[in-house]
Amino acid sequence: MQHLKRLYSLLFLVFCPFVILANGEINQGDTAWMLMATALVILMTPAGLALFYGGLTRSRSVLNTIGMSYVAFCAANIVWAVVGYSLVFGGNGSILGTLKHIMLHGIDVNSVTGSIPTLLFVAFQGTFAAITVAIVSGSIIERIKFSTWIYFAFLWTLVVYCPVAHWVWGGGFLSHHGELDFAGGTVIHINAGVAGLVLLFLLGKRRDFVAEKAKPSSLKLTILGSALLWFGWFGFNAGSGLAANGIAANAFLVTNLAACFGGMSWLIIEWIDSKKHSIIGIASGVVAGLVGITPAAGYVDVTGAAAIGLGSGIVGYICVVKLKNWIRYDDTLDAFGLHGMVGIFGAIATGIFANPAVNSGTGLLYGNPSQVWTQFFAVLVISAYSAIATFVVYKICAFLTKGGRVSERQEDLGMDEALHGEKAFDLND
Repeated sequence: MQHLKRLYSLLFLVFCPFVILANGEINQGDTAWMLMATALVILMTPAGLALFYGGLTRSRSVLNTIGMSYVAFCAANIVWAVVGYSLVFGGNGSILGTLKHIMLHGIDVNSVTGSIPTLLFVAFQGTFAAITVAIVSGSIIERIKFSTWIYFAFLWTLVVYCPVAHWVWGGGFLSHHGELDFAGGTVIHINAGVAGLVLLFLLGKRRDFVAEKAKPSSLKLTILGSALLWFGWFGFNAGSGLAANGIAANAFLVTNLAACFGGMSWLIIEWIDSKKHSIIGIASGVVAGLVGITPAAGYVDVTGAAAIGLGSGIVGYICVVKLKNWIRYDDTLDAFGLHGMVGIFGAIATGIFANPAVNSGTGLLYGNPSQVWTQFFAVLVISAYSAIATFVVYKICAFLTKGGRVSERQEDLGMDEALHGEKAFDLND
């Protein structure tokens, strides 16, 4: 009998390595999942968002648009590793962390956060910082200097993203206030959307702006980009629990369902409004559904996901298609409408649909009406801070680059040739 037990133990070790606790603390199953989740989120910025934005841009500025996502990813990750992680997770102050982990000082291969290596947690969170600043670029495509944008990506990550992330996830005052934001509805989407709105007014409209969108360069690239975003979003949401468990499975499921409901609701309202079913519409609706479910993914069930997905598609359509025409503001690729406004809807909806049977959060429908006010308060605080801090950061960056906007000649020529000396589509060969 003893020999059989030893044989079973050996077979268990060989065939089930991912449930073993390394050093009694690191769970290899959780670690394996989080390595994959981190890679999925990395895919979202230099591939998914870059192609989604690049395809929507006019052909003369495609490379510039993609390049803005690329450089934002590089800049944000540098800031994050050098000082950002420490400011967000290096202490439990109400406003900001400390500098005790500058250059990741004090963190080594044996450091543990939850049940995963802290170095992996650092990498995972760094991808969130990167996609946030990259989203901002969508509001100001075709008119900002590339040099200004590089300065902005570094400084905005430090001054705007890091404090907000600390308030919500790093032990700051919003976390103590009880805000629910599982994967970044306020930290990422509202923060980035409001920043984009501020920047587009500071830079002004494009010279040839009309409220109706100019023809995108490649809808195929945009559809591909949206699909890559959808794929990467599973790491974004399901990875935010930092474990391979039931909450991650729930987040995975409701993320997918909300995306589907968002795509279909966009199609329905588009048909009612214009009697057309556009493919770019369903792609935009899917992204809207993904944005809306982000803060709620770890707190809601299928019913909540369906309601949030449907509402996100409707809110997204109204803001992207209608509001832009009514107000005539030049949000080039609709970062404010698709991320800011839908993010606000998703944050508030989390306070309504959070189900205590899923996780610790309890929303309005389950007997906690105060959660709606808590969510609304967080939206107000983060929106106000993002707007004011973005204004200051841009003014500094514009001063350093002798003005943030390209010249009229450069704008007429297009960003690709004027700023990079390249073409996305060289049709002469």
